[in-house]
Amino acid sequence: MLTVHHLNNSRSQRILWALEELNQPYEIVRYQREPTMLAPEALKKVHPLGKSPVLEDNEHKLVESGAILEYLQETYDGEQRFKPQNPAEKLDYRFWLHYAEGSLMPLLMMKLVFLSLGKPPVPFGFRTLGKALGQGVQKAYLNKQLATHTQFIENHLKQHPWFAGQSFSMADIQMSFPIIALLARGGVGNVPQIEAWKKNIEARPAYQRAMEKGGPFDIPGG
Repeated sequence: MLTVHHLNNSRSQRILWALEELNQPYEIVRYQREPTMLAPEALKKVHPLGKSPVLEDNEHKLVESGAILEYLQETYDGEQRFKPQNPAEKLDYRFWLHYAEGSLMPLLMMKLVFLSLGKPPVPFGFRTLGKALGQGVQKAYLNKQLATHTQFIENHLKQHPWFAGQSFSMADIQMSFPIIALLARGGVGNVPQIEAWKKNIEARPAYQRAMEKGGPFDIPGG
């Protein structure tokens, strides 16, 4: 039996979704974030990094969303429904699987940190300075970078209904978390293609089942 170590409001939601798409039975071990939004210490008993997701499959213990999604596709997608076979689309598939966490999520994490500098748990006496610092970094660097990435994604989705071409794939599952975070943290402007893609994934029955099983899903915004 597959086991997902699932942290609320985290990347592990993608693994539940992938398993629902694959129609694979699985168990969920649930963890709740601490008030600091960090993962609980209990996750370190599962894996030394103490992060989620962690997938257990018999003797195998896998971490990192992209690696887990690739493993699930290679192991349980016998009909190759969730990986394109066209050579050009395969390249897109590989790119977006790595781009999500390698290029986009670091910027979004920085955005969250700098948005939070004027709020608790930052000590009260430092919040005014923290807010000014956060706004300055966002204006000088982060917002410009995110605007470039947003337009890059929007342009890609103008030409392709899904991230890896004409068919839904694991690349769409991998991109879901950063896209939802991007929209939640604001400042993206008019992005009809991204919004349409988001509506399409939310309409998938497997996505809806994963949301029901994984619990409330609310990525912090601005």
